[in-house]
Amino acid sequence: MPCHWYVRRLGERAPTPIARSTWKGADMASIPLVSPVVIGGVDTHKDLHVAAVVDTDDRVLGTASFPTTRAGYRALLAWMGGFGCLGRVGVEGTGCYGAGLCRYLTGEGVEVWEVARADRADRRRRGKSDVLDAENAARAARAGLRVVTAKVRDGMVEALRMLRTTRTAAVAAHREALQVLDAQVIAAPAELRDQVRGLTRMRLVRTLASWRPGPGAPVGLEGAARMALGSLARRIVHLDDELAELDEMIAPLVRELAPSLLKAPGFGIHTTAQLLVTMGDNPERITSEPRFAKLCGVAPLDASSGKTQDRHRLNRGGDRAANSALYIVTLTRMHYDERTRKYVEKRTSEGKTKPEIIRCLKRYAAREAYYLIKHDHDHPHRAGTPA
Repeated sequence: MPCHWYVRRLGERAPTPIARSTWKGADMASIPLVSPVVIGGVDTHKDLHVAAVVDTDDRVLGTASFPTTRAGYRALLAWMGGFGCLGRVGVEGTGCYGAGLCRYLTGEGVEVWEVARADRADRRRRGKSDVLDAENAARAARAGLRVVTAKVRDGMVEALRMLRTTRTAAVAAHREALQVLDAQVIAAPAELRDQVRGLTRMRLVRTLASWRPGPGAPVGLEGAARMALGSLARRIVHLDDELAELDEMIAPLVRELAPSLLKAPGFGIHTTAQLLVTMGDNPERITSEPRFAKLCGVAPLDASSGKTQDRHRLNRGGDRAANSALYIVTLTRMHYDERTRKYVEKRTSEGKTKPEIIRCLKRYAAREAYYLIKHDHDHPHRAGTPA
């Protein structure tokens, strides 16, 4: 547990508590002071972070605001350390506005916990403000409620996440451009539709990308249609090139980070990449395979009550992108993996429905993914990656 970050920087030894039995008869002036343990909380925003500090008795020691700059991060940590031995810091929004602060605090050796949204009933009762949110974050970190260990976000998995986020946006833009292009071709003048009738999708895009209104041509319906179709086609060609470039960068990262998982049936580059992003650069924060399954939304939730016992319902929470990746893996295995086919036949003969079988298979895929990712992270030299 880090204590006085500025003490560690100077290479001094943090004060140690003195046994109560040694107090009797001792000179009080010779007894070194022991710094109290304090816990911090931060409500993050785009330009300003609001911080609060509480002690182990849940008393608020102070609140302050700091800019979202490197100097502001240093000032925030120094301010918290001035109240005592900083045990940990609870931060709201470590994946967005608090990403930079989380990365800085982790680099300084401070334990950072991500704090979930405050309870709605408590918020209605006490009100809502940035100061209250910071205090609630500190109290949640002190009590260990609504908190999880934050992702480190300073390694290769974070780089993979940024590339995948960009690729996801490019895929969405590519899909939208194709839909608009199809609609525009249908509504185009007949003389233009006759020129592209019967072309495949690829040839259609390449042909339309070369369309431009001639110099000095009057702007009319046909000229506007040629310009619109050509612009959409060139956008699609550009997005195709962008996606190819991103895939060339994503594939080597995934092969380096999770070679064992890629060898498992059904796991491809993009499904594996999503599960890596879900685990983060510090997969040790997920301490067990059931917790990873719950994080992915594939662990059924208990729904027993009264006379209705041993009932479970589908988990609609968790990381839905990871859930989608496991769904794709499951469908792939059901089509191409012989062992999965036999399992489906067996469960079908037992009276299970297809959705129930898919839920079971997703749970098994999550278990396999967890252990293989942990293996590659803990033993990179065994997986063929540089240690």
